[in-house]
Amino acid sequence: MDCAVRSRPGVTLMENPRPVMAAAAHKPEAMLVGGTRPEAVKLAPVAEAMLTRGRMCPVLVASGQHESMFEQALDAFALRPNVRLRIERPTGSQPELLGELVRVLDRQLVQRNPSIVVVQGDTTTALATALTAFWRKVPVAHIEAGLRSHDLHAPFPEEANRKLLAQISSLHLAPTKRAVENLQAEGITGPNVVLTGNTVVDAVLSIAGRPMTYSDSRLAAVENRVRSKQNRLMLVTVHRRESWGQPLAGILAGLRNVLERHKDVEVVLPVHPNPDVRKQIMAGVSGVDRVHLTAPLNYIEFCRLLSIAQLVASDSGGVQEEAPSFGVPVLVLRDVTERMEAVEAGCSTLVGTDPRAIADHASRLLNKPPLLPENRPVNPFGDGLAAYRTEHAIASLLGLKSADSTAPPMLRTAAAGGE
Repeated sequence: MDCAVRSRPGVTLMENPRPVMAAAAHKPEAMLVGGTRPEAVKLAPVAEAMLTRGRMCPVLVASGQHESMFEQALDAFALRPNVRLRIERPTGSQPELLGELVRVLDRQLVQRNPSIVVVQGDTTTALATALTAFWRKVPVAHIEAGLRSHDLHAPFPEEANRKLLAQISSLHLAPTKRAVENLQAEGITGPNVVLTGNTVVDAVLSIAGRPMTYSDSRLAAVENRVRSKQNRLMLVTVHRRESWGQPLAGILAGLRNVLERHKDVEVVLPVHPNPDVRKQIMAGVSGVDRVHLTAPLNYIEFCRLLSIAQLVASDSGGVQEEAPSFGVPVLVLRDVTERMEAVEAGCSTLVGTDPRAIADHASRLLNKPPLLPENRPVNPFGDGLAAYRTEHAIASLLGLKSADSTAPPMLRTAAAGGE
């Protein structure tokens, strides 16, 4: 049995690394499966908590959904996958991806026979893993359970994925009080619904301030200009399927408008590897003055830029959770969000994809001085102990005890999204 391992400089990554924990063979195996960058970021703190507590053997499985981005994100935590799945995606369609994932994941479940499978969020990887585990009668722990936009078409197909996941999961790890209430409204109650906070806050807090060197020298120059107060940074991420086409055209037009209004603003926009997204972004803003299009950033670079930005515009769910830790306001480039806690706390603003609305809201925020740390809203998504609570909840489900079996502190009401 090969537990999750930490990568070390100068060491070649192996397909199946050797165990790093003594006598791991007798410990229950927790198979943590992910395939996208957000999954890596939110699963990594859980793997670290399991390694630290020593009650379970965490095994990180890279599904292959976004192979390079998943592993790149793990690098920030000095972790690497124990297992890399190989999938065939000649068309890139969702049905093809789901079918391929089920095929290779079923083989892994038969070979490894884990005690529990851990999935995160609402991706095709999470759905395929949970379905396969359910069919094999392996319990499923769902991190970030209970998020709801209450619109099956936005985000698409994620809203349907997470509702399906709720029906077959054994343990529901909810990030906020509202997420717990959403599950309760669907008849999912009891001790296996646990309020943990979001592990992305753990991730951000562990990464923030870490020494690093940008892989793209332009970003170092941007940071120098921001820190010397020559310019201000607007960080932008767009990739969601429902943003493709006309909505993305509106977003790009809005960015051009912001730059016309504010001559001291620079935009950094990491371009998602999807070829359709890349093509449209390149056509919309490539060559526009003060727009820096980059390859996908590693997580340390992203956190560094996020920490110095004055404003973020994004259609990502994770950014809505990460930015409040730095006091950076978020323009949510969507019509609905399943993270209303941030909107209600004053951390985010729903602006949609209309160019005028994007430019107007951006200008409103850019024209206000940044809040001092003591005046910033509390991050409604957690306090940095979510991974600790998650490990404890999984261990409790499996009936594990140890010398350190004390339950972690309850999530504070403000951080849970309560009143």
